[in-house]
Amino acid sequence: MAGVALGLSAYGIAAALGVAALIENSTFLYDALRWGGVVYLLWLAWDAWSTADDIGPETGSGNHERRSAFRRGLITNLLNPKAAVFYIAVLPDFVTPHATGIVVQTLTLSAIYVTIATAIHALIVISASRLREFVDDPVRLRPIRRILAAALAGVAIWLAWSTAR
Repeated sequence: MAGVALGLSAYGIAAALGVAALIENSTFLYDALRWGGVVYLLWLAWDAWSTADDIGPETGSGNHERRSAFRRGLITNLLNPKAAVFYIAVLPDFVTPHATGIVVQTLTLSAIYVTIATAIHALIVISASRLREFVDDPVRLRPIRRILAAALAGVAIWLAWSTAR
C-alpha cells in the first residue's frame, strides 16, 4: 500500500512540475513507460506462476517480505502510464488556471487523490487479510497463485491494449 501511495505521489509531484505532461506529449517516453509497465506485470505474472509450487514454510523475514511488497507496489505504479494520464486528463479540470498557485493546487488535489486511493487500497488489504487462513491452505494456495498469475498477465495485456495510442 505504501509503495502504491508513493508511486501515485510521485506522479502528483511530476504533474505539478509539468513532467507528466512531458511524458504524455512524448511518444518515446510514453511508450517506454507503457511497455515497461507491461513487461513488469508479465514478469510478476511469470514469477507468481513459476513459484506456485513452492509451497511450504515461509523462509523470508517479515521485513524482507514488506520491502518486497513495497518495491513491487512502487514499481508497478511508476510504470503505470494510466496513472500519468490521470494526472494529465482529469486533474487539470479541477485546477483554476487564472488563480495563482497552480503548483499548490495540483499538489493539493494530488494529495487528496492519493489519500482516497490509499483508503480504498487499505480496505482491499484488510479484506484480503481476512481471507489469509483460507488462502494459506496448501491445497488451495497453488491454484490461487496460478489464477492470480493469469490475472496479472491479463492485466498486462489489457494495459498494453488500453494504453495504445
